[in-house]
Amino acid sequence: MNSAEPRSPFGRRGFVLAAIIVGVIVLAAIVVLVTSLTRGPDPQTDPTPRPSPSSSSTGDPADASVCGLAGFEDASSLDTAPENDWELVGTMAAPVNETSGPGTVDGDGFRSCFAHTSEGALFAAVNFVATGTDATIGPRLIELVAPGPGRDALASKPPSGGPSNLRAQVVGYRVLSYSADAATIDLAVNYSTGQLVSIPLKLLWAEGDWKLEMTDAGDLPLAPAEIQNLGGYTPWSGA
Repeated sequence: MNSAEPRSPFGRRGFVLAAIIVGVIVLAAIVVLVTSLTRGPDPQTDPTPRPSPSSSSTGDPADASVCGLAGFEDASSLDTAPENDWELVGTMAAPVNETSGPGTVDGDGFRSCFAHTSEGALFAAVNFVATGTDATIGPRLIELVAPGPGRDALASKPPSGGPSNLRAQVVGYRVLSYSADAATIDLAVNYSTGQLVSIPLKLLWAEGDWKLEMTDAGDLPLAPAEIQNLGGYTPWSGA
């Protein structure tokens, strides 16, 4: 590396996490964070067995999809990989189907509204990461964050940075936890740098959609980590 080049700001942990929301080089930020961590075994534990979910709406307005997507689950049904198409969002393929969403795609390509199911939560998680790779819609990422102190903290952080040519592809997932109110989805993402990265995202059902949960300081609750293989993940990709 040329010694005259300025030090990248992405090495600072606080900047990296904030950048994910304000639309700055989401994938590049995660890779830099991962390379600063000590390589080791995946610390996540396998999800525990889950009972069969309910597939019909409860009739509670709080459970309804903001765009009218049908379906409701209070336990995960994702025992096998979803059947879906893939669409390029920024530099990353994102899943789409009629039942799980996205139910709304704005004129600028911003995608939102996912079914109140475990598959909907999975699609929402991938969509969040993919949206951050698109410089035209990345600044709207905060709309995909759950209301509360975390979203307020993010709103006060100034945007910075620029577009990235780094590419990535989801290659697997794990549902670490799921209920009608909250889900933790662990995405296995393969980067054009050759790294395989675990990106665990917490989501909440809020405002009729799955929204990303953040800490009160506006940070991701769980840090990305490099992994060595897809052991424990369900293989799933658009390739």
